[in-house]
This record gives sequence, structure tokens and C-alpha cells, in this order.
Amino acid sequence: MKIDISKPIFDRNERFAAENRALFAEHGVFVLDLLASPGAGKTSTILATIEALRERYRIAVIEGDIASDVDAQKIKAHGVPAVQINTGGACHLESDMIRRAVDALDVAEIDLLIVENVGNLVCPTDFDLGEHAKVMILSVPEGHDKPYKYPNIFARAEAVILNKYDTMPVFDFDEDEFREVVRRLNATVPVFPMSATKGQGVAEWAEWLAGRIEAQRAHAGGAEG
Repeated sequence: MKIDISKPIFDRNERFAAENRALFAEHGVFVLDLLASPGAGKTSTILATIEALRERYRIAVIEGDIASDVDAQKIKAHGVPAVQINTGGACHLESDMIRRAVDALDVAEIDLLIVENVGNLVCPTDFDLGEHAKVMILSVPEGHDKPYKYPNIFARAEAVILNKYDTMPVFDFDEDEFREVVRRLNATVPVFPMSATKGQGVAEWAEWLAGRIEAQRAHAGGAEG
């Protein structure tokens, strides 16, 4: 007899994810789940996104880390509501954590909720948070071989940000090979070369995200009609 101990965990997560999705739909909130390894530039990407879109959308952030509230404080310093989730060792966020964090926000005053997931290229891909899009960040210093090693995250992402693009001349990063492997895993996924701290490529990424937000709004409006 074989017992799958993961099934109750995933069943519970799916239940809370469905509740989250219904809550977000009720208030017209678009939720972005941002995935990356530590040091890839998740927080700097979030800050660049905030600056690009804050005149168009009301933005809030949920920060997921094993410990500390350093990133949440950075977000708050830019005048954006932020809630910190410390997992205490867990390598990913789960849907019930998101629901508890959302309870600390005024969801009626949010258009875009950005979730910075725990730095990890494996665990977060398996957990639905009730989000509308999972987007991953790979930084150039990590190397072009990551799609070989972590195919699931590239296969599931709706967009890939290739961050720290300005460092390309310094590192042995084969962009052509990287893009080819990504295409094999996810034929339609857009790849955005970007240097979040310098502003390079931010406008293109922000316009794609705005397009997804508006498409979701149009879909929701059509469903109501």
C-alpha cells in the first residue's frame, strides 16, 4: 500500500487558492507571483515596476522570506503598502499565507498585488496562490544553463525577466542558447532583457504587465456581462 502524504497538503493549498482567487476577482485585484533565486533582483524589479506603473495602478506588495523584514521595509520606504511573511524555514509561500497577509491590507484599494515569493527555483512552482500570473527572474550572473537544471519554472512562467542584462559582457552567458532552451520549454513565453537598478528594459516589461492587467479586467467585465 502506497500513501501519498503530499496530497492533503496540495488539496488544502488548492482550496485556499480558490478562495483567494474569488476574493481577488471580487475586488478586481491582479496578482503577480514573482519567482527567482536569491540575489536575482526580485526586490529591485518590484521597485522598478512600482515606479513604472504607480501612476496607473494602486500597488501593494507581499514579501516572502525565510526571515527578516528588510525587503518589506524597502517597499514601504517608497510609499507602497507591504506585508512581510516569514516562513521560518519553508522554501515557498502557500495560499493560506497569502490570505492571512491580504487580511492586513485594504484589498479594496489595490489594483496590482505583487507577491515576492521565497528565493527558490523549485518549490514555489508547485503551489497555486490564487495568482493571475507567475513570472520568473533569472539574472545573467546565474548562468544560461538554468533552464536545463530547473525546467519546471521556465515551463510554467508567463514571462521571463533576464535581469542584470548590463553585466552580459562580464559573464560567459550564451543568450542564444538560453533563449533556445526556454523556447523549447515554453514556446510563447516572452523574455524581457532588463537591468532593474538602471532602468534598462523596464518600460517594455511594465507595458506587458499592464497589458495582462487590462486583459484580466476585460475578461472579468465580460464574465459579469
